[in-house]
Amino acid sequence: MELRTLRYFLTTVNEGNITRAAEVLHVTQPTLSRQLMDLERELGTTLVLRGKRGLTLTDDGLFFRQRAEEIVELADHLEQRFAEKSDMVSGLITIGATESIGSRLLAKLICRFAERYPLVQFHLYNEMADNIKDRLDKGLADIGLLLEPVDVQKYEYLRLPQKETWGVLMRCDHPLAGQEQIVPEDIIPYPLILPLREKVRQDILNWLGREEKDLRIPLSYTLLSNAVLLVEEGLGCAFCLDGALAVHSRPNLKFVPLFPEKVTRSVLVWKKNQLFSPATSLFIQQINLMRAQI
Repeated sequence: MELRTLRYFLTTVNEGNITRAAEVLHVTQPTLSRQLMDLERELGTTLVLRGKRGLTLTDDGLFFRQRAEEIVELADHLEQRFAEKSDMVSGLITIGATESIGSRLLAKLICRFAERYPLVQFHLYNEMADNIKDRLDKGLADIGLLLEPVDVQKYEYLRLPQKETWGVLMRCDHPLAGQEQIVPEDIIPYPLILPLREKVRQDILNWLGREEKDLRIPLSYTLLSNAVLLVEEGLGCAFCLDGALAVHSRPNLKFVPLFPEKVTRSVLVWKKNQLFSPATSLFIQQINLMRAQI
């Protein structure tokens, strides 16, 4: 299986039509059709169903698409790093970040670095911590901004000093919106929106002193920016951090901290014993300089 074949497959799926994909790839339609059939024959499965209205991925096709995207992205990443070998610092730094106060410090780091090395580009992915760790482990991201708890055994890391405070985000007309703090007994009777990340979710359940089956949980989320819309619509109250940008961007919502207080911190991580590009190595040096200042 060649990398070119994976690119053919992904382009065809993205275009939804073999004729259009062939035009994009500058190959003939029979050539592209034959490449796709050879790929399915090699894998021993059907990836794409061909119909009058276009192409539909099978379950195997959906799985293969995800893996193909990862392989192509990793290959592009490697090509980029070899292209970075020049006298002037350039290239690409890929960062995965959760929603937190730590994002503000990360933004300052990126801006300072961009001023000094204007030829360097950044790709910034906003994702759940577990997805970011997966990208780091696969070599699809260089640096991650995660929220504790984090197993840092495989990583070099910098624990940021700012506290991240947990609380409940609710509409301003909610019966609890006037309180200074929320205790478990206050919030248990209401519909709750919880983070999907398992470790964080379990910490919240421990704070509540309840099992999931004893609570009303109409929704679980990965990124708060989407869940905020459902809080506004009255679906429930969302457990979240006060540092998330979405908390402060909605004047009709109120963030109330938990009591007893529940806090965490952000952590910048990168893999141990990894050969990074010159640009990424310089960025990590900047992080280490900040470590010394902290």
